[in-house]
Amino acid sequence: MKIQAMLLGASVLALTWCGAASAQTAPATPPPAETASDSATVGELIITAERRSENLMTTPISGTVLSGGDLEKKGVTNVDQLQFISPGAVINNFGQGIDFNIRGIGKAEHNTQTLTGVITYRDGVATFPGYFTAEPYYDIASIEILRGPQGTFVGQNATGGAVFVTSNNPVVGGGYTGYIAGQVGNYNDFAAQGAINLPISDTLAARVAFNGEQRDSFYDVTGPATGNDGLRMGSVRLSVLWTPSDTLTVSFKTDYSHLDFGGYPADPVLSPNGLFDITANADQMAVDKFVRSVLKIDYVFANGVTLRSVSGYQDGNTAYAADLDGRSSGNSTFRDSVDERIYSQELNLISPGDGPVSWVLGAYFQSDKYTFPKDEFIIGLPEGSPATEYNLWGTNPKQNTAVFGQISVDLPKGFELQLGARYSDSRTTNHISVLQYGVPITQEQSAKSNNVSGKVSLGWTVNDHNYLYAFVATGYKPGGLNVPVGFGVPAPFGPEKVTNYETGWKAGWLGGRVRTQVDAYYNSYEDFQVIIGYPLLPIFGFELNNPNTTKIYGVEAQAEAVFGPLSIDAGMGWMSSELGEFYATDPRGLTFTACDPETGPTSVSCINLGGREQTYAPKFTFNVGAQYRFTLANGDTITPRLNYGHVSSQWATLFQNTARGDRIEERNIFNGQLAWTRGDIITTLYATNLTDQNYVAAINSGLRFAGPPRQFGLRIMKVF
Repeated sequence: MKIQAMLLGASVLALTWCGAASAQTAPATPPPAETASDSATVGELIITAERRSENLMTTPISGTVLSGGDLEKKGVTNVDQLQFISPGAVINNFGQGIDFNIRGIGKAEHNTQTLTGVITYRDGVATFPGYFTAEPYYDIASIEILRGPQGTFVGQNATGGAVFVTSNNPVVGGGYTGYIAGQVGNYNDFAAQGAINLPISDTLAARVAFNGEQRDSFYDVTGPATGNDGLRMGSVRLSVLWTPSDTLTVSFKTDYSHLDFGGYPADPVLSPNGLFDITANADQMAVDKFVRSVLKIDYVFANGVTLRSVSGYQDGNTAYAADLDGRSSGNSTFRDSVDERIYSQELNLISPGDGPVSWVLGAYFQSDKYTFPKDEFIIGLPEGSPATEYNLWGTNPKQNTAVFGQISVDLPKGFELQLGARYSDSRTTNHISVLQYGVPITQEQSAKSNNVSGKVSLGWTVNDHNYLYAFVATGYKPGGLNVPVGFGVPAPFGPEKVTNYETGWKAGWLGGRVRTQVDAYYNSYEDFQVIIGYPLLPIFGFELNNPNTTKIYGVEAQAEAVFGPLSIDAGMGWMSSELGEFYATDPRGLTFTACDPETGPTSVSCINLGGREQTYAPKFTFNVGAQYRFTLANGDTITPRLNYGHVSSQWATLFQNTARGDRIEERNIFNGQLAWTRGDIITTLYATNLTDQNYVAAINSGLRFAGPPRQFGLRIMKVF
């Protein structure tokens, strides 16, 4: 198992992440103070993914939109919890890596060459595609979770979907407003968060927000391992908004985060002990440090057309150390320290949206460079001897260039036709040196690919309360490079493509008190990227493309209702998947028998995987939440709320070997809170994972990573 784990980690710049999800529970953003009046209707859902503000209920997109207040009510403070409030999403977090899949498509291989298929945008900029996944949500205005390929506007990283996170902007002329909040909880949890709007002049305002938390570890680690010290995290954001005229708006935001998770202890998948009872003899460490700056400039011409520029700079370091065999008796260790730097630039021309024809044109450039310092990416068996270590260093620069556009045309009888397309050119290079068991290996290799993706949709506004749509959309994810293992220059793996056929119905009921969304989809998934045993020598891991089409289809439904003081929301997703036929050797089994991906032949070690379920594609997801606001005689309000999220069981590998622990069991998570609002002070008793379900949050390299246990505490917020 030591050798097999090492070989898996070595493949394709594989960064064998470890870790369980951090369960920060600090408030996401200040909700507006509760009032005694009852809401008459559900609020409007606005999305910005297509570069203009649009009503989700009359846009041909499947999605979930949450305001900052919604995040607070649902207890959503980081990416892990999105799976419990949005249909079709599943997140398996093992620390510095994450498997984020929507409708069974996203990221299932853990290396810098395999890009994510569900990209997260922060304030208009595509973020790190794999590292730095535990960045907290704080002082957030909205989150948009879009399902299905977003091949026109988001591009190469959105074959499964996209998440848009927007923080609160400064308000010019808004005065000194904001909030301050504090929290205490079990595991010696202490957190603080706040934000303030700073009026500087009639045209200039700033906003400063911060978030900090410390907490003891969830784990009881026996053995000589060190570093399991719990959570220590801090983040700060400065935002500046300048509006010198009605035609020019300039926004600048910069974030800095220092996130020390102490470590991500884990043990072998079939261990009989409890998930939080770990034995380890290798040191634990997990620290993310990064900065992000975003400059957004909008200029409106006399004809109403907007020229927009969005410039992004991101620079971070992620450092990690772990016990790779998950035992105190073993001697397999892993550590890395990786730098990543991203420059990006997007330009848009956006027409006014109130005419019979509207359009958007855009151009995009991104440079993303990974740097692996020497003697920092090491898998040791045991550590300290060049003859038993795998040591990798060098750089992996990438570049993506794209042009895109979409046009929308109003047709008679309430119909609207949309046509969108994007051309992408992607390049990746390895300047890599490897010391493999004392044998030096170098790699100077590049790969490039290009693609045209897009969308054709037809929407029909039947009346003020019903909207129907159907579309065909495509998505694309570039290929990449395999790391050499001493058998010459390895073949690159190619791009993967998704074609999504979808239809949906969005409706309002009972005078706007109820809102529903229903959709059905079919995905034709071509050239799925996967790591299997090296075809000629399967003891090594090797990434390639499934030569045949994988099929994924399903239905989703969402509903929101407001009846005076009672609010209810729910979501459901059902999905079925079937792998296209191909043959593979499980790299966890020692064998020297060749296995051709297209022809096999079938044997004990060469397995036909055709017809099996896709990884990280649970058949059923469901969520429901409800709250009731009680108004007291003095005007105070008491609001109890309960949220429930269910994710059915899923496979962690295509080999679906239960004897090796490949099955991730279902998750049933209850969260609850009781909020008392008195004037501008909100006091909340909260609890997450009320039933204290012990569940596996991820499986990676033969190790299992626990989801967070029950947490509870008290939070006090003052809005001013």
